[in-house]
Amino acid sequence: MPVRPDPESRPVRLAHPGRGASRRRRAEILRVDHAGEYAAVHIYRAQKAVFEGRPGKDAVAADMGEMQAQEAVHLARFEALLNAERVRPTVMTPVWRLAALGLGAGTALLGEKAAHACTEAVESVIEEHYADQISELSDRDPELAAELTKFRDEELAHHDHAVAHGSREAPGYGLLSAVIKAGCRAAIKISERV
Repeated sequence: MPVRPDPESRPVRLAHPGRGASRRRRAEILRVDHAGEYAAVHIYRAQKAVFEGRPGKDAVAADMGEMQAQEAVHLARFEALLNAERVRPTVMTPVWRLAALGLGAGTALLGEKAAHACTEAVESVIEEHYADQISELSDRDPELAAELTKFRDEELAHHDHAVAHGSREAPGYGLLSAVIKAGCRAAIKISERV
């Protein structure tokens, strides 16, 4: 079984002090989570497109399609929350779309194991991100924390699926994983702000 980070060992961001801080923080959370799910849909879409129709790649194409569909459910929920709460998505959405499509297609062209390494790297960062948000929101907004917990569990299933399918056997796994994780962490920080 894959070793997962201890969510208790990470510092939890607190809401910004001052009037309206809770509302601003909730908007940041919704904006960044929407951006992440939007990117995930496009990563899996691109990976599926590369594998689809290639001899011997039906199973991996189907896997990517299933994960894309699950991420689309998450994305739809965040879109509904953004609309209901009148929170604008990140201005980086077009950039994240291109980056996600490039990452998905690029890793798929490197092969199944590289595509799975991409999934493992992305989902490990997202798991940490959701765990921090769940900890932060558990008392203040238990309803959103519960939804994030469900999404986190589904992201962990994607992570574990990737590991089980050879993600760590990808060529250049260490470097590939480190670069993807760094990119994800930077995208999170940027999307919270703009």
